[in-house]
Amino acid sequence: MDVKTVLQFAANTRVLSLLIQALLNAAIPDHDADAFSPPRAEEPRYLDPAVQWFFGGLSRWDAEHFLFIAETGYLYEHNYAFFPMFPVILRALAETVLWPISGWLTLRGRLLLAVALGNSALFLLSVVALYGLGRVVLQDRRLALVSSLLYSLTPANVFMMAGYSESLFAALTFSGLFLLERGYTFRACLALGIATAARANGLINVGFLLYLPLQQALSQVWRLHKGNNRHPKCLHYTYIIGRLLFTAALGTAVISFPFLVFQYYGYRAFCTPSMSLEQVSPNLIQLAEDKGYRVPDENAPPPLWCLRPFPLLYSHIQDVYWDVGFLHYFKLKQIPNFLLALPIATLGMLATHLYYKANSARCLRLGLWEGEAIKRSDKPTTGFYSPRVFVYVVHATMLLVFGIFCMHVQVLTRFLASSSPIPFWISGHLLLLYEPLLQRRSPATSSKGHQRGTPTIVFLYLPQNPIVHLLSRWKTCSMPTQWILGYFISYWLIGLALHCNFLPWT
Repeated sequence: MDVKTVLQFAANTRVLSLLIQALLNAAIPDHDADAFSPPRAEEPRYLDPAVQWFFGGLSRWDAEHFLFIAETGYLYEHNYAFFPMFPVILRALAETVLWPISGWLTLRGRLLLAVALGNSALFLLSVVALYGLGRVVLQDRRLALVSSLLYSLTPANVFMMAGYSESLFAALTFSGLFLLERGYTFRACLALGIATAARANGLINVGFLLYLPLQQALSQVWRLHKGNNRHPKCLHYTYIIGRLLFTAALGTAVISFPFLVFQYYGYRAFCTPSMSLEQVSPNLIQLAEDKGYRVPDENAPPPLWCLRPFPLLYSHIQDVYWDVGFLHYFKLKQIPNFLLALPIATLGMLATHLYYKANSARCLRLGLWEGEAIKRSDKPTTGFYSPRVFVYVVHATMLLVFGIFCMHVQVLTRFLASSSPIPFWISGHLLLLYEPLLQRRSPATSSKGHQRGTPTIVFLYLPQNPIVHLLSRWKTCSMPTQWILGYFISYWLIGLALHCNFLPWT
């Protein structure tokens, strides 16, 4: 029933988002932004104007790069900042599922329609994966449900819907972590490896493949040390250590492989090019000359980054084209962007603070083993303070610190919302903690029950969809609830209005 509720709510929010972005895109004039805008390769066909009217808002800003790559492949140097998995999926949908309407719709139109359909399906998959991950890690159905419903109203809503790879990355990451928690290590490696083919920050997921097997190995060693095993313990120790090393090596290799292959592909394209400018469309060459874009050319000298000891194209693009680096964004003119990222940063810092405050001893042990008091306890901690949440808090904290100090801070909202469950777990935790409408209540028992000595029954007043329940009783909600839901809904809505009209957004 919970999965059905989550899926239904997520599907409704997707449909509503598509409708709202179409209306706002039509009502608000587009801002004349200096963004990537390649020339169209085909003349519009019969259905292209309708698709552009309904879904044109999904092709703004970086979405143009993904659509361009899906249509023509990688051409310009800065295109290589956008990893290939999402364009491959868009092109596959356009050439298979949407091929029957190719007579009425250009490839560009089919790709735009594939964005709407594909990201909607991927977002629903990510919702289900997040719910499953919450049930396994939190061991708390209520918190898993509320968190997943909040994720359906994610502040990064417009990026989950537009032609960006966030929905794909979230679906693969949450699914991979769910599989890893359930013990399906190889399947988890595949899912997390494909996630790296969608976004570069998928490399950070290697930490899960190193930490969780290490935690399990230490637990097995502890049980073996305390147990009375007749067989030689050294053989068991050797087996445990060997399996740990194999899992770590396999996970690191599988997750890193797509990144390394793509960087090698970029190196071959620009450092040992086999293409001349005569093979490229004149319109695309003209755009490169007008904007200063670099195109592979076998007759031109190789770029300077090719001569570095480690010629990494991704780092070069982030540095030269987007000025990404340590403290590069700490300028007075960027204060509005820091303010836009403040809510998600506050949630991340609050999650770290509360978890450390409740589990300081466990954090000092890096969560690798439990203290004696916890081992003697019959009731393990569940919910946000569960021992299994530790690695996710560390992961989110690392992303938060890196995002604030080394990235364009305005992308922090979608960066965290598509990579970590912590923003949604801490938000759901605070709702259940401070909202009276969602707390445990003790109803008055009947006099007959009291005569028989029946104890008071404690039950949870949790409607089928607690988020809709809270929104319908907004005025009676507590202040923390109004702040959390207000943040989620305002960013959910404002992002549709601004981003879909070429206005800057987080």
